[in-house]
Amino acid sequence: MSKTIKNVFYEKLSFINLVYAHERAKKGKGTRPEIIRFEMNLESNLTNLLYKIKTGQYRIGKYHEFYVYEPKERLIKSLPYLDRVVHQWYVEEFIKPFFIPRFITDTYACIKNRGIHGAVHKTQVFMRAMKRKYKSYYILKCDVKKYFYTIDKRILYQILEKNIKDQDLLNFSYKLIFDNQEEKGIPIGNYTSQFFANIYLNELDHYVKEELKIKYYIRYMDDFILLVPKKEDAIFYKEKIRTFLKEHLNLELNEKSKYFPNKMGIDFCGYRIFETHLLLRKRSKTKIKKLIREWNISYKEQNLDIKKMIQRWNSWKGHANHACTYHLKTKYLNKISAQEYLDI
Repeated sequence: MSKTIKNVFYEKLSFINLVYAHERAKKGKGTRPEIIRFEMNLESNLTNLLYKIKTGQYRIGKYHEFYVYEPKERLIKSLPYLDRVVHQWYVEEFIKPFFIPRFITDTYACIKNRGIHGAVHKTQVFMRAMKRKYKSYYILKCDVKKYFYTIDKRILYQILEKNIKDQDLLNFSYKLIFDNQEEKGIPIGNYTSQFFANIYLNELDHYVKEELKIKYYIRYMDDFILLVPKKEDAIFYKEKIRTFLKEHLNLELNEKSKYFPNKMGIDFCGYRIFETHLLLRKRSKTKIKKLIREWNISYKEQNLDIKKMIQRWNSWKGHANHACTYHLKTKYLNKISAQEYLDI
């Protein structure tokens, strides 16, 4: 693997690659009016986009902003469809092939064949290894305070600059990062943001693995855990990480970051993880109970969307199936008025 990225920008900038980017961007959303309008003049739209990128005339569109409140309040920024095509092209042609191979094995967010359940499985594997070796041990669980909102764009660009020696690609990356006048924060909702966020904390990953020499370390976006033999180790490494984040990435640890003995298990990636079993975290149970109350009210008022209920139940059930939840699923199913449409 080459240490730096050279002479690839115009090689990857082609009409057919933009077509592929469009196909990925519209996946599952093809009935939306914005996409239908785009496809009515697809060849012209992509040809024009290709020309603008080649000549340096491409500019980021205006964001549509809205809030979501689950699991917590977050500001989401959504770009026009044309820009989402550009982001798909950029990530697929440059980020995935050139940056993901530089990631450590045990980072799991937004990477094919890893994901939440991969992170949970590896965490349990590590916990069992520590249990065999030390009997009891300590867990350091951390996350970054307001992560997406506090990423320093100048530092992010410097990280890319270390790896990219193709000036045209670097210039285009600069345009995507500094798409507004703010020095900090990348938009939650952009396809590029999740990958930029991973690249940013890849610096921490290599510090923990190569400088601190921590064997049992796992990260899922800005949540990460270290398994260490003693409480004193957890205290020491927490301060080392706090200092590294502040001095090198201009980030702060969330005050909720803490260490505790292994017997308490780990609340991570939607589960309570123990060496011997998995349980659902409280938030997941609260969410499905709230949905059940809403479904029962709608059923009583004869306006329940059966199809949507089935989809939401199956989604929750799929998550729950990875934990010890047979009796829990039975309990919740029995509370649903329209349970004849569902199963466990």
